Amino acid sequence: MARMVTMKGNPLELEGPELRAGDRTPDFRLHAKDLSDVTLKDFEGKVLLLSVVPSLDTGVCAMQTKRFNEEASKLPDSVCILTVSCDLPFAQARFCGANGIAIPTASDHRDVSFGKAYGTLIPALRIECRALFVVDASGIIRYAEYVPELTNEPNYDAALSVVRSLIS
Repeated sequence: MARMVTMKGNPLELEGPELRAGDRTPDFRLHAKDLSDVTLKDFEGKVLLLSVVPSLDTGVCAMQTKRFNEEASKLPDSVCILTVSCDLPFAQARFCGANGIAIPTASDHRDVSFGKAYGTLIPALRIECRALFVVDASGIIRYAEYVPELTNEPNYDAALSVVRSLIS
């Protein structure tokens, strides 16, 4: 049976596996705002919170990114929060500049390989679903959340609680 999410109640099929806590984190190749490559290796030895959003140009995605930007300032340098979307790197740069976002963003626009590997790709719209993944310093997923309705926010507190447990 296909994995699904909804957007305003309308079902949308997801492509890729459903990752769970305990799974090894798939590698990825995304693109930073300056078009340089961003890979899992860039975060080696750090706790990584992957905040996946459909598009930064929507209200809920903007709220999610702003919330994690605020939370990042309360966390040590051993934690990185990365926002992932299919938005073009230039659109991500514009959004971050206009909203004072300091956390990094990375784009899956080129080949949607992140979405396919993480099970977040909505092929019908060529966007990612809303999801959170917390990865420990050894590359193991410790928290995974696929938000069932795209217009809903994720469970920030649950993900941040796992992040804090990994650094204490």
